Amino acid sequence: MTETMYYILLALTEPSHGYGIMQHVEEITGERIHLGAGTIYNSLAKLERDALIELITETERRKIYLITDVGQELLKAEITRLEELVENGRKYM
Repeated sequence: MTETMYYILLALTEPSHGYGIMQHVEEITGERIHLGAGTIYNSLAKLERDALIELITETERRKIYLITDVGQELLKAEITRLEELVENGRKYM
């Protein structure tokens, strides 16, 4: 999973729209990651196609998304994988 996809799924553990996701990701990464509009909306479309997120409501200008159960399971598996990477790395540092 890419870092972008990881952070979008993490952000969507609460309902949000594209701009809100961009702001949240910048905030939790200490502004290390800046998601552009093209990146965020292409990623949202792919995640929705893959049934990892779902559109829960739409207003005139905003689509609100939320992670699905499948997306949550994938996110948990990714967190476990990342923890293993860190644990194994620490054995050598």
